[in-house]
Amino acid sequence: MNKKVLEKVRRMRACLMAAAMVLMASCGAGDNGARKMKGYSPYEVAKHLGLGWNLGNQLDAFHRGVADENAWGNQPVGQKFFYRLAEAGFTSVRIPVTWMGHFWESPDYSINPRYMDRVAEVVDYAEKAGLNVILNIHHDGADSNYWLDIKSAAQAEAVNEKVKSILAALWTQIANRFKDKGDFLIFEAMNEIHDGKWGWGENNKDGNRQYTVLNEWNQVFVDAVRATGGNNASRYLGVPGYVTNIDLTVEHFKLPSDKVPGRLMVAVHYYAPIAYTMDEKYSEWGHAAKDSLKYPGEDEDYMQEQFRMMRKAFIDRGIPAYIGEMGCVSRQDERSEHFRRYFLEYLCKAAKDNGMAPFYWDNGQDGSSLFDRTTGAFRPGAEKAIEVMRRAVFSENPSYTLQWVYEHCAPHE
Repeated sequence: MNKKVLEKVRRMRACLMAAAMVLMASCGAGDNGARKMKGYSPYEVAKHLGLGWNLGNQLDAFHRGVADENAWGNQPVGQKFFYRLAEAGFTSVRIPVTWMGHFWESPDYSINPRYMDRVAEVVDYAEKAGLNVILNIHHDGADSNYWLDIKSAAQAEAVNEKVKSILAALWTQIANRFKDKGDFLIFEAMNEIHDGKWGWGENNKDGNRQYTVLNEWNQVFVDAVRATGGNNASRYLGVPGYVTNIDLTVEHFKLPSDKVPGRLMVAVHYYAPIAYTMDEKYSEWGHAAKDSLKYPGEDEDYMQEQFRMMRKAFIDRGIPAYIGEMGCVSRQDERSEHFRRYFLEYLCKAAKDNGMAPFYWDNGQDGSSLFDRTTGAFRPGAEKAIEVMRRAVFSENPSYTLQWVYEHCAPHE
């Protein structure tokens, strides 16, 4: 056996041993969601949330401006599926919800009770499975095409005031419906708010107007939820930066004022480089990748710098933060899948080290999907991908460092 083969075998054994250790040591999801989440530092909040998963393209799906759970190909999920998530090792679930088409016009903007009941039913599924939940308003702000329109709101104050009225009304109703739920439930104000250009639009030349408007919307959200009382008076709340981009969040996000200190969490997303993670234009990532097969940039150093920025801007100041979406689509060959696993493990470990919980984006359909939502079966490659993410998030072995992941878990010739 030559040296290259021996080295490859050694690395594989090391990764497998680390996986075995964390699988034996990691806590089960079933009792995690029941614990109180009050008085925690940002690192303790991240530890409590653990490894998260997104119920993507489900309650957030829509057709012709009306939210429809079946619109994008996913069938309604039930209780068994949430037990399956917990069994697989996830400890939190983000439930994106699009509300447009299910509330009436002014003055009350009342939400259709049947739709609210379905959302509550899904939250109950997660609660019974012992999972923490993040519940939000999602595609209502998609590309500024619908009522949560930051482009128009930045241009006309009358539009901004109407948006804020709707936002306050919806969150008042949502918060009242769930006011008796425990700390396992977190509300997230909005999703990826932008003017349709993903951070490269009018926001760069409007004198910071869109950033100011988003900060105002986040304040409206916090005020509306807190005013409902009950457990909402001190519930953890997630507030996003512009398009949930880390650079724009660090530079322009303003933490809303709150009656309860330490209960606001900053929400960002991470898909860099998207040409690799989502678009599949490249099959490899990181220092071990072939130059011809990887995106020229946004590798390990870039990721570390992005997460350090979040830590310095928020975590180190006592402000919790989380990566509400991240992911990487599956590949067809084992080498490319190995790079995918390496990317996911490195990201989850770097997030943990910087005090943030990662939430995998699963759309239920293509290579982003980890589970068949009807049967609960793993998609090809999903079990191994989840295994390395669990290791990164839950392992407390002092020898399992980010540098160790860098040296031992990337594919090598």
